[in-house]
Amino acid sequence: MSEVLLLGMTHFPRLRLPDEQWNLLFLKMLSDPGVPAAMRDPAAWPEAMRKEWGNDRGLNSARMQRQALVADFRLMRKELEQFAPDFVVVWGDDQYENFRDDGIPAFAILAYESMHIQPWAVQPDGVPAPNVWNELPDATVVLKGHVKGANHLTSALLAEGFDITYAYKPRHLRLGHAFMNTAMYLDYDRTGFPWKLVPFTVNCYGRVVVSQRGRPHGLSEAPQENFDPPSPTPWRCFDLGRACARAAANSPWRIALIASSSWSHAFFTPKHWNLYPDVEADRRLFDDLVSGNYSSWRDRTLDEIEASGQQEVLNWMCLAGAFQELGRKPTYANFHESYVFNSPKVFVAGVA
Repeated sequence: MSEVLLLGMTHFPRLRLPDEQWNLLFLKMLSDPGVPAAMRDPAAWPEAMRKEWGNDRGLNSARMQRQALVADFRLMRKELEQFAPDFVVVWGDDQYENFRDDGIPAFAILAYESMHIQPWAVQPDGVPAPNVWNELPDATVVLKGHVKGANHLTSALLAEGFDITYAYKPRHLRLGHAFMNTAMYLDYDRTGFPWKLVPFTVNCYGRVVVSQRGRPHGLSEAPQENFDPPSPTPWRCFDLGRACARAAANSPWRIALIASSSWSHAFFTPKHWNLYPDVEADRRLFDDLVSGNYSSWRDRTLDEIEASGQQEVLNWMCLAGAFQELGRKPTYANFHESYVFNSPKVFVAGVA
């Protein structure tokens, strides 16, 4: 049996940006005409949200949260360095990036030899993307893949009845932000990302992946009809994670299985006017994960997931299944609460 490392983390896009820009999405949602006038007043917000917003529109909170998130990414990197995997598999969502109107797979394994990405390239508006590292627009990051490992995992899943899409080259985008950000944040101190990467996409956005084009929408912009087909169910993602853990344990390689996403997203939570996430629902899931109550994860319905804005938790459903399959509980777990900055962020590690 091969050794398997289990990790969970976020790919929070705003960690790439200066602290002063962390509140831009919230301000956009707050200005949406679909938000009731009363909800624009901080007095109507949860107390923790008012405290996070403070008297500086969240700037001090952004600074503190960056420090806390970076500390956990450094801890995750240390776990990887100690484990020394032959390659890492990352479960992440594709938000109308590589998979678009010409094909949306429920699951896809990207068996790339290498990935050359320019994270700060000039945007459609002609402006280079800002970044906290002050890297130039033409800065290129080269990530290596592991084709044999990807094919082993694909073959094992197909043999168990999971209809997995696989690809040897990208369709529209070299690498979606879920995977790019994960690699960049695990290299926050810019010493290099030495591990081979196998991206594993999960169609978390389901009913709105095409209709919203992968972009956050306010209440007044969200589609009311013509939804896309749904995401794979939570139980299917959970069982797939179990099968991945079996395939990894029965392989000739040391493999790290990583779930990458924040949890409930404000812009997916209409019951909170798309202003703040379902922190309470996330806390319940976190407590169940830490205690090893994995049945509550598998039993959560897609309707419940969508009602709480937890679409991206489907990546973590795969990880929860892997934890159950390997008979483990997290050896490290940290819940970063946030209301203003779109989503709580969670980090876990499960070492044999």
